[in-house]
Amino acid sequence: MERKMRRFRQELPAEESLRILRDGAECVLAVDGDDGYPYAVPINYVYDGECIYLHSASQGHKIDALKRNPRLSLCVIDKADIIPEEFTTYFRSVIVFGIARFVDDEQLKIEALRKLAGKYSVGIDPTDEINRFLKAVTVIEISIDRITGKEAIELTRQR
Repeated sequence: MERKMRRFRQELPAEESLRILRDGAECVLAVDGDDGYPYAVPINYVYDGECIYLHSASQGHKIDALKRNPRLSLCVIDKADIIPEEFTTYFRSVIVFGIARFVDDEQLKIEALRKLAGKYSVGIDPTDEINRFLKAVTVIEISIDRITGKEAIELTRQR
């Protein structure tokens, strides 16, 4: 079920949402956690124009949750300027809904890790690091179902 944005005038254009997703430093990943509780965790990611890639330890709450239910959402915050005198925050963010898949193919895993290194360790050859941790790391590929972006009305009015 796809919900319509209640404050539709604040919805970001698709190209702006994709820019935020591409350029964001981190996201908060939300999954179906234990005992009916949602589980949200900040995590590094890379968006390659088609999919989102994450890396993780091979065990833990996030991995268990995704094995049970691969549906997820993640949020990237582009701007969060608190304006005390206006009792508000000038925000801009993107939410992605998607499906996780564990990458088993070693070559695809290496390619995803190179993309992550290219984003977070610019100009550094990641080959030795990838080779050292390849067997221990889990790579998760997220296929995107939906992306929605939204900003504070004050920012919308400035456009």
